[in-house]
Amino acid sequence: MTAIHFEHLKGKTCVITGGGGILGASMAEALAEAGINLAILDINPEAASTLASRIAAEYNVKAIGIAANVLDKKSLEDAKKLVNQEFGTIDFLINGAGGNSPKATTKAEELTPKMEGIWENTFYGLEMDGFHQVFDLNFIGTLLPTMVFTTDMIEAGKGGVINISSMNAFRPLTKIPAYSAAKSAINNFTQWLAVHLGKTGIRVNAIAPGFFLTNQNRFLLTDESTGELTPRGHKIIASTPMGKFGNPEDISGTLLFLLSDLSEFITGVVVPVDGGYSAYGGV
Repeated sequence: MTAIHFEHLKGKTCVITGGGGILGASMAEALAEAGINLAILDINPEAASTLASRIAAEYNVKAIGIAANVLDKKSLEDAKKLVNQEFGTIDFLINGAGGNSPKATTKAEELTPKMEGIWENTFYGLEMDGFHQVFDLNFIGTLLPTMVFTTDMIEAGKGGVINISSMNAFRPLTKIPAYSAAKSAINNFTQWLAVHLGKTGIRVNAIAPGFFLTNQNRFLLTDESTGELTPRGHKIIASTPMGKFGNPEDISGTLLFLLSDLSEFITGVVVPVDGGYSAYGGV
């Protein structure tokens, strides 16, 4: 039996999109601690470069920050050229870019017969530009980087892709139809691509985080003025058997396992990291 360790990951190269965010930065640190060289992509070049500089200094790996738009294929192709120049072949891809927006969020959790005069607060009042913004960022922003950054893996006959799904893909939450739909699409795409690439040596899996406080959902879960949980935040904690929000570092073990040779016969799965949320029926 192969010894259980991550030593074989040292010196590999990983591209991570959305690396400047809270979860993205945490994943990048976990990868660096395992000795993986990093190309950190983010639409915010300052966030990507600052994180890359810190990681390179703290973990003794190569790390660069690159400005890239996951909805612009040319931007991603330009980024790939830089990665190849700096590191050579790309071994792994983490599709971490994503997020939600108030523009794609209903104010009301559900429509009732007495709400006829304020339907703009419901599904019927959603503006399509906001819906497209969130859906495209999460789903198309996963599809396009996968098209661009996995070609090296095809040639090498080995590689790993990790998509970031969500609890919304299993149990769609009220108020956020675009985000829920996009994350469900990521689950399906993960399975589809795992089959499509099954004989190439590339494994495709996903991680479905439960509830973590991030810049994208803080407005829904906490009161901006007091910092206290909103009623929605209290509902989530009450529905999470472990009784707390996740810490970004809670994803690290699953991430490294799915990239490593320890999971070499695992592809097409979506792993919940959710404190038991997906297992709880409410009673």
